[in-house]
Amino acid sequence: MADDATRRTVSNIPLLKTHAGPRDRALWPQRLKEEYQALIRFVEQNKAADNDWFRLESNADGTRWSGTCWFVHELLRYEFRVEFDIPVTYPDTAPEVAVPELDGKTAKMFRGGKICLTEHFAPLWARNVPRFGLAHLMALGLAPWLAVEIPDLISKGLVIHKERNSG
Repeated sequence: MADDATRRTVSNIPLLKTHAGPRDRALWPQRLKEEYQALIRFVEQNKAADNDWFRLESNADGTRWSGTCWFVHELLRYEFRVEFDIPVTYPDTAPEVAVPELDGKTAKMFRGGKICLTEHFAPLWARNVPRFGLAHLMALGLAPWLAVEIPDLISKGLVIHKERNSG
């Protein structure tokens, strides 16, 4: 169950209305517009709370997304590349977020660096189709995964800060 801070954060992300995926040529542009609006609102909200932690951009048709995310642990910022494709069955199916450089470093990850969202996030997404979008994926999928996995990977020596690694 989500804590109060998570509930507040998510309640400020606009819910999406258009039930369309990339194959729906007529409605996909409207859905994509809603996705961008929700992501912009989420990023603004994060910046206002001094909790800026990711950047995303998409290809021209909005089907491939990439960027960076970061996690601060013991005052050190750990930055990772993040990427995902929009499934053809979107929004009924959530995208599979990948953090490629962490591939094989944790059991909570699938081949190709795709993070495990099946236990907790997938049922939540399914209950909220089509209202949830990419901002919700970041807030309720990637953020909690990073919060659990990154400190553990650091403590095991599997993730080393770049400055410490080069020095």
